[in-house]
Amino acid sequence: MSISETAPASSGALWTGRVLSGLIILFMVSDGAIKLPPLDIVTQTMVPLGWPADANVARLLGVIGLVSTALYAWPRTSVLGAILLTAYMGGAIATKLRIDSPLFSHTLFGVYLGIILWGGLYLRDPKVRALIPFSR
Repeated sequence: MSISETAPASSGALWTGRVLSGLIILFMVSDGAIKLPPLDIVTQTMVPLGWPADANVARLLGVIGLVSTALYAWPRTSVLGAILLTAYMGGAIATKLRIDSPLFSHTLFGVYLGIILWGGLYLRDPKVRALIPFSR
């Protein structure tokens, strides 16, 4: 079966994918938006993570997260957005791993988000389902 012949998802799967993607979008928009002003609490909590308490660094991280999220939310660029968000979360995982954060609650949080992100995209995009066929 080629990508153009991929069967559409059931209504339930499509809506589940939209809800999962919506949760990721809401989380990432709030994460990015809080870094833009940036609030003092944001810059001060960056220091224990090994980042400087620099408003410009916080803004840059916020912009990268928001642009990647916008690309993920837009159907035509959702795969590119998913790839960029996966990379963004990989950086967060590396940061948490480097400072020896608790594994399941902190370090792997980006992995959990990535599973939800790609799961949502998989359920709502037939092209992604064609690229990653779990069964034939």
